[in-house]
Amino acid sequence: MERSLTMEIARVTEAAAQSSARWMGRGKKNEADDAATSAMRDVFDTIPMQGTVVIGEGEIDEAPMLYIGEKLGTGSGPKVDIAVDPLEGTSIVAQGTWNALAVIAIADENKLLHAPDMYMKKIAVGPESVGKIDINASVKDNLAAVATARNKAVEDLVVIVLNRPRHAELIEEIREAGARIKLIPDGDVAAAMNTAFDDTGVDILMGIGGAPEGVLSAVAMKCLGGEIQGKLMPSNDEEVSRCQRMGIDDMDKVFYMDDFCGGDDAIFAATGVTDGELLQGVQFKGMKATTQTVVMRAKSGTIRFIDGEHSLKKKPNLVIQPK
Repeated sequence: MERSLTMEIARVTEAAAQSSARWMGRGKKNEADDAATSAMRDVFDTIPMQGTVVIGEGEIDEAPMLYIGEKLGTGSGPKVDIAVDPLEGTSIVAQGTWNALAVIAIADENKLLHAPDMYMKKIAVGPESVGKIDINASVKDNLAAVATARNKAVEDLVVIVLNRPRHAELIEEIREAGARIKLIPDGDVAAAMNTAFDDTGVDILMGIGGAPEGVLSAVAMKCLGGEIQGKLMPSNDEEVSRCQRMGIDDMDKVFYMDDFCGGDDAIFAATGVTDGELLQGVQFKGMKATTQTVVMRAKSGTIRFIDGEHSLKKKPNLVIQPK
């Protein structure tokens, strides 16, 4: 995969973040998502690559979403799989709360899991705890293992969990084990990433979220040296059939890092739309916008934080079209 793609996809997330940030706090999540999607597609079409969306926002008849199977790029250059969430946290933006991101992950062709759009049970940790977790183990045992790996008492751990009724039992088990909990309304890609950075104060992600977000999280964790494990959670016969069409007959199958993202290379970029523990959100003043982006590459292990200042006068549509 071309090294230059690292900075190219950062341009894509920057554009999506700026477009969707205009809708922050206005209570219109669909409009925010549409704005991010349109900006992302416009910039993608200037990048020299042959990309195929394998994790997107819907099927081909659900335009204007970036649909599964859509071809992106100029049609020349490397062939890559693309996982995309133009706006992770549509409700977050609508409400003006924390940790909304524009997110992209890419890998060489046929290296990303084509995860179905259904629930997935996940557990994710940062580099210190790699190899210590087991999604089939008890909450208590996983917390004890992470505490040992991080040289902490269990009581000092912070577990990040989506605030959903389905997690009532999980929350109770975490509390019984003695750990602390950070409940979040949305945004489990950001939550998984936060386990890899000490400054965020998060030690482990647990719970059930979207399977597509699991793939995006896995690419981020591959770049960060962390780990995520997952198990699909089909909720009806139709979802079981979808798994079987993917060749997954064992509903207890555990997906490990290489299942989510094979090979030795992948690139991940995320730009903050609203403020979060890791990234600042977009700020506007006059004809300028500022963004903060993290872009990472697995092969080199490089992690870059990019503070961008953008001229809205020179790029009124967030992209300079090639001549």
